Amino acid sequence: MGRVSAPVVPPMDADVRPVVPSLSVGGPRRRVTLRRRLATLLVVAGVVLGLVLCAAGLVFNRLADRQDAVTGDIFQAVEATDAALLNLVDAETGLRGYALTGDPATLEPYEQATSGGASFEQIARDLGSAVDDPELVTLGRATDQAAQDWFTGYAEPLRQQIATSGPQSVTAQDVERGKASFDKVRAATSAFSSELRDLRTEVRDEMRSATRQASILVGLLALAAIAVGIVLWTALRRWVVEPLDALAIDAREVADGDLTHPVVLQGHAEIADVAGAVESMRTTLLAQVEEVRESHALLEQQTEELRRSNRDLEQFAYVASHDLQEPLRKVASFTQLLQKRYGGQMDERADQYIAFAVDGAKRMQRLIQDLLGFSRVGRVGGEVTDVPLEDVLREALDNLSERIEEAGARVTHDELPVVRGEEPLLVQLFQNLVGNAIKFADPDRVPHVHVSARPVPDSGGSQWELRCRDNGIGIDAQYAERVFVIFQRLHPKDVYEGTGIGLALCKKIVEFHGGHIWIDPPEGEGTSIRWTLPAPVED
Repeated sequence: MGRVSAPVVPPMDADVRPVVPSLSVGGPRRRVTLRRRLATLLVVAGVVLGLVLCAAGLVFNRLADRQDAVTGDIFQAVEATDAALLNLVDAETGLRGYALTGDPATLEPYEQATSGGASFEQIARDLGSAVDDPELVTLGRATDQAAQDWFTGYAEPLRQQIATSGPQSVTAQDVERGKASFDKVRAATSAFSSELRDLRTEVRDEMRSATRQASILVGLLALAAIAVGIVLWTALRRWVVEPLDALAIDAREVADGDLTHPVVLQGHAEIADVAGAVESMRTTLLAQVEEVRESHALLEQQTEELRRSNRDLEQFAYVASHDLQEPLRKVASFTQLLQKRYGGQMDERADQYIAFAVDGAKRMQRLIQDLLGFSRVGRVGGEVTDVPLEDVLREALDNLSERIEEAGARVTHDELPVVRGEEPLLVQLFQNLVGNAIKFADPDRVPHVHVSARPVPDSGGSQWELRCRDNGIGIDAQYAERVFVIFQRLHPKDVYEGTGIGLALCKKIVEFHGGHIWIDPPEGEGTSIRWTLPAPVED
């Protein structure tokens, strides 16, 4: 059948599904199925082979029948005919000897012939079960009648005459009359034997003809089987193999990623239905891929907009922080000068207001500096190197030396690894974590901070897990996530100073290095903060 080209389906909405037409053979209302065609072909092939087999069966049956007739019934009939003729000849010979000698012993063959034996008519009738020949029955009856006429009309009267009057009573006329009578018997038996042999020749010819027919039918059966095989193979190749090969080629094209390649509907209804299902799947996938492409394009656009917005926000924060520094320094300086010159000269409330202004200016400076540091993480890129964390911790403790000395804190650490990162950011990370531990110390205990490290399990040595544990006031488990949000404070500013940016800055530094940071569930006193950092890349 010809290939029916399916149209290339353009991009479509997700709710639109293509309608694949069912292939019709011989018109839109008539569907010739492969099952029906194969069934018809097999029925025709079966009928042809059945007819050839039936004909062959009939011929072989006739061949066997003729063979049985020749080798069985007719052969027995010939033997019986020869035996009956021999009995008649023996009877005639015995009678002739008795007529010459008058010795009763010479009548033994005659008496045996008259004592019984098959008649010629019975021989012909027995043969009728295998070969129906009415002429042979008629000749057998005539032969029996001739033999009976010889016995009753000549032989028996002559035997009684010899027994009564002796052999000398037999005249030449009697001998000639007996010879003429027995010649009739010989002629009848000869005609019967001739007919029987002609019948055998005829049946033998029929057997030879049946043998030739059987040979021809065997050849025809072989040719019919070969022809049926060729027709079946050709039909299967054209109706099944070729359409399936074409469908496989189209399906491979689609499977290799060419979703615009149409799956051609061809073949009978069953194969066309399969091709239609594949084509429907292809068009559906094409529509879904187009949707995914549009979604990806929209997502990329939104990502780019978000990236640009983040850059603008970071730039705004950076610029705003720089721009606010100078006027804020002026406000703080002049407020402090006002406090020095006029402190104590006005009432107590005026001194309190001036103190509030100075404190607000200082906190505003710290907030701007912290915001500036927060905005610089990941934006002002430094050099990423292998950083020994022991050197980082040492530098962070040097920066915190005054606070450590004032609080009387003790900072210890295990052996720390070398990690991959930006050293200034890591110094700021350790400085913030240790500084927080000292700031939120328990008033009843001497502050103690301990830093440790271990390889991250199941990471193959690609990450290190670090831990900063203190004996301070601790953090409630319900605030374990909230403390890493910028500007989030758990204590009043007049109790613990700060801007609420420290842990948020730590989280941003850790995530910038590809790790994550969290707070362990409370176990006894103090706080335990863990974070991960990448290990150095091996050559």
